[in-house]
Amino acid sequence: MKPKIEIIDGDITRLEVDAIVNAANTSLLGGGGVDGAIHRAAGPGLLEECRTLGGCPTGNARITSAYNLPSKFIIHTVGPVWRGGQHNEEKLLADAYRHALWIADNTKFKSIAFPNISTGIYRFPKELAACIAISTASEFLKTAKHIERLIFCIFDHENLQIYRQHLMQ
Repeated sequence: MKPKIEIIDGDITRLEVDAIVNAANTSLLGGGGVDGAIHRAAGPGLLEECRTLGGCPTGNARITSAYNLPSKFIIHTVGPVWRGGQHNEEKLLADAYRHALWIADNTKFKSIAFPNISTGIYRFPKELAACIAISTASEFLKTAKHIERLIFCIFDHENLQIYRQHLMQ
């Protein structure tokens, strides 16, 4: 069965999937945007577990329990801060998606949901980020052994339209 990519408008903290992906910072200790929302919804156990991980470098990922969330696990990945495009930002963003997908597939998850990584306070250009996200996910899914459903859960209208447009291409 070919894995399915979906784009939905919604709150990632409410999804019942094997794993949601957190657009984390390198400390993994919470922050603003989706990171803060996930930490608040998951409860204090998430912060306690994240403290034991020692952070996460940009472009990489770590996995934790989901605590009070309906998903089973959280995969925390760190996207790059946009600094004009001359600091390997595109590769680092693709790596963030790839590492999260690798963890999901190797943990035998069937479903995973992503937010749009790095497009908030990290200022990554939205069109470019959507293109990287969808192309990286599509390429990974060609060889994935377990992932059957990949969701891009987008919270804001502008990104939702961009993602839908890129998926149709």
